[in-house]
Amino acid sequence: MQIVVGTAGHIDHGKTALVKALTGTDTDRLAEEKARGMTIDLGFAYLDQSITIIDVPGHEKFIRNMVAGVSTIHIALLVIAADDGIMPQTKEHLHILQLLGVKQGIIALTKTDLADDNDWIDLVELEIQDLIVDTFLKDAPIIRTSVETGEGIDTLKQAILSQSKNIETELDRGFFHLPVDRVFSKTGFGSVVTGTVLSGKAKDGQELEIIPGNQKAKVRGLQTHGTETLSVKMGDRAA
Repeated sequence: MQIVVGTAGHIDHGKTALVKALTGTDTDRLAEEKARGMTIDLGFAYLDQSITIIDVPGHEKFIRNMVAGVSTIHIALLVIAADDGIMPQTKEHLHILQLLGVKQGIIALTKTDLADDNDWIDLVELEIQDLIVDTFLKDAPIIRTSVETGEGIDTLKQAILSQSKNIETELDRGFFHLPVDRVFSKTGFGSVVTGTVLSGKAKDGQELEIIPGNQKAKVRGLQTHGTETLSVKMGDRAA
């Protein structure tokens, strides 16, 4: 079973940089994202062969993209910058995660190298504990990190690996069900969709039904973790 980790948190709190430190992958792939210095669409990276990290936008204008990204995650990675503390999208993203029924998560306190001192970071941690007391994150570890110094990166990686072992396998309902979280076109190939397979299997050449609309579509190729495959199954990140 593939585990999906989804980032959450305010704009410019270091989500994309943290994902790059964990995986080596820069998930800001669009020219506009590079130019504006902010994540607009969903980005994807792989911690290992069984763990996918979805990097979501933090800006309030792209909340729809954020919801699409976290709708099928197993573990939430709530990112809060130590120099900023809790901000509006921190609270909004946490509320969305609660509504979606996410059950496990980790809090990454980023940019510790930019905070004034340890007393300030201690204060931010206390504010975080107040924020999460009545949420699914109430017992989540708060890990101090810095992509500049490397502080906490290995600890965070181990925390993700540890939580991934506790994910309960859901009952396969048999029929193929893939909620689409991203759509794009590839020249000479056509439309490409991505998502996490919630149930069933699909194979190359299979005919599928798109809902709503009851449109028919034929699978012309499959990938998981960036590698071509002949079939995908429940739990796989698929394109």
